[in-house]
Amino acid sequence: MSWLYLVGLSVSIGGLLLIDARYTLFLFAAPRRAALVLGLGVAGFLAWDLLGIGAGIFFEGNRGLLIGVELAPQLPLEEVLFLVLLCETTMVAAGLARLVLERRRPPC
Repeated sequence: MSWLYLVGLSVSIGGLLLIDARYTLFLFAAPRRAALVLGLGVAGFLAWDLLGIGAGIFFEGNRGLLIGVELAPQLPLEEVLFLVLLCETTMVAAGLARLVLERRRPPC
């Protein structure tokens, strides 16, 4: 049971990457730029998490769902994958929205 959340996050990230690859939306459109944006987004959210943990606002939660690997006190490995999923979802959604809007434009 402790691997279920990690597996779910990994499968979800994999699914997003398949959509991204199929329509060349983000990582597959401009890999270097996308990796930088993704890294900065995850780093920003990690900083936010660490501030919240330091202030006693954020905490690890149900340990039964986690594999037990902590990157810092109250910061499980799964949190980093969740942040990758969050950022990738946002960028793929933005890419899909752009693609839909471009296809709806009448030809000039």
